[in-house]
Amino acid sequence: MGVAASSASSRRCPPESVVPIPTVTGLEELKERLRRFARARDWEQFHSPKNLSMALIVEAAELVEHFQWLTEGQSRQLPEQTLRAVEQEMADVFIYLTRMADLLGVDLLDAARRKIELNEEKYPAHEVRGKADKR
Repeated sequence: MGVAASSASSRRCPPESVVPIPTVTGLEELKERLRRFARARDWEQFHSPKNLSMALIVEAAELVEHFQWLTEGQSRQLPEQTLRAVEQEMADVFIYLTRMADLLGVDLLDAARRKIELNEEKYPAHEVRGKADKR
């Protein structure tokens, strides 16, 4: 991830322009690996969209738990051990989301692009800059 070498006090969230976007090939490889993983364990029978969505929300709650009661500043400068735990929970959420999208035939990258376009229309930068209001 690259953050392990930096100290906890100097760690900052990267600007949006620096965050790598998954490639289609990378997501396809992940989907195939998750299919093989489930198939090898005979877990496909349990991987319904309903079950995966419930598992996803449980993992999301476990992710949120790491941030409960932290200040804004503390949430941006996690101790290394906490960051590793957060990383694991984020991976769980991503895995369940990816598996669910695969079963439903949803192209996550395309869906994200379309959602961003909707949000750009709903929240024009010149109207909402610096505001957290929900429309």
